[in-house]
Amino acid sequence: MARTRLTPERESELYGTTLDLLREVGYDALTMDAVAARTHSSKATLYRQWGSKPELVARALRHNKPADVAQIDTGSLRGDFHTMVSMADDCQMERDAALMRGLVHAVHDNPDLHQALRDLLIEPELNGIGVLLRRAVERGEIDADQPALKYVTHMLVGAFVARQLVEDRPIDQAFLRDYVDAVLLPALGV
Repeated sequence: MARTRLTPERESELYGTTLDLLREVGYDALTMDAVAARTHSSKATLYRQWGSKPELVARALRHNKPADVAQIDTGSLRGDFHTMVSMADDCQMERDAALMRGLVHAVHDNPDLHQALRDLLIEPELNGIGVLLRRAVERGEIDADQPALKYVTHMLVGAFVARQLVEDRPIDQAFLRDYVDAVLLPALGV
């Protein structure tokens, strides 16, 4: 399917509108018609550009990410994780966490959404974190055979889920920095 050429500004507008609608109505009630109407575009243009609602949603979420994690290189794993945490402000993290909680439910009934999120959002993040961890191993900060290495992403996802579930408080930078220092780095032997 041929993609049309959109200006970066127009693409950002379409992604922002998609995320706004997703927050308002949830994934199941989100329609390409609604995105088209709100952005004054045609549904055909949206399908030509993205092919499907799951791809549009996943690309909008990816576009919303402040930076590529793999590009972070402060010279220490602690510095890298702290930089990663500071890339989004507290308000944005709270909004994104609420959005992701809603999508977790939608994924169970929508295999196409699950695949699009894995391909366009989750895998790039996992790969980026993998780059940070490999650099830490190369610098000698972590032993290459450290058993906790394969659980880093699980620990990070756990922090996002647990904060709301256990404390009924939104995720924020202070919590994540403390979590990195008190849980993640000690688990890795740093």
